[in-house]
Amino acid sequence: MEGTSLHNITLGQFKSFFPSAPSIGMGDDFYIMDIKFSERNKILGHPCRFDGYMLLYCIKGNLRLNVNLTEFQIGDGMIFMNVPGNIIRVNELVDVQQKDLHYICIALSREFVQGLHIDVNKMFNEGLSMLENPSLRLKEGETQLLCRQIDLIINVLKSDVLFKKECVYSMLSSMFYIIMGVWGDRQSNDRSLGQVTHTRSKVIFDQFIKLVSEYHTQYRNVGFYADKLCLTPKYLSKLIKGATGRSAPDWIDAYVILEAKNLLKYSNVTIKEVVYRLNFPNQSVFYKFFKARTGMTPTEYRNS
Repeated sequence: MEGTSLHNITLGQFKSFFPSAPSIGMGDDFYIMDIKFSERNKILGHPCRFDGYMLLYCIKGNLRLNVNLTEFQIGDGMIFMNVPGNIIRVNELVDVQQKDLHYICIALSREFVQGLHIDVNKMFNEGLSMLENPSLRLKEGETQLLCRQIDLIINVLKSDVLFKKECVYSMLSSMFYIIMGVWGDRQSNDRSLGQVTHTRSKVIFDQFIKLVSEYHTQYRNVGFYADKLCLTPKYLSKLIKGATGRSAPDWIDAYVILEAKNLLKYSNVTIKEVVYRLNFPNQSVFYKFFKARTGMTPTEYRNS
């Protein structure tokens, strides 16, 4: 294992991993990169958190990503959406995959996305399917629409048009709504997600999961998140259960276990340090918590 802990990757750092890739944008807050494999490129072989939003569109090749310990494959004509807080690792590429790899990356900082003035609640109204599966294959018409949108943004960035920034912001907003509409269309045709029907529940879930992503290493009780959302714990639990079929404590525990697994598997920190970072009172409590949810002790998982 290398390093001492998981680390965040900024947009600027991510761009520096691909020195041979042409890019255009607005500094390190927003850029579009045309990435082909090169020996000089640093592929993220160790888990990290990408501190921003990222859309990958695969033109050619096959990329295998681990997102929050779940593997996804991105092949020709597929897109992948990352949101801040995800733990990402790129699986090793074989020589054939390296030769064929070609994809477009659109990266945006949190601050830049805030400046787009997107109605986040509306945009992520159908976003539960994206949380479950951040990659999907585009239909031919959807691919053409996305490519035209990307080309238009690039052409405006290259131009001397007045109000360039405002034009780019507007086109990016449109692009995100189009993409989320695609996810929403897939979800409406997916009966397995039929239990997600209540708009308010979905909005609350989105807010809840953002808080859990931020605070799960400090707080594991539902009451804390209910207070943040100005709801009673009982009502919050009811909304989360109705929206996802899983209880609020299940979601909190899942994030804690994910954090613990990554610290145990991909860092050199001691188990005592993991206990401290995850705010458990002692190792005994952490061992019981971890084994009850994974079937293994922390030591067994680290050595597996």
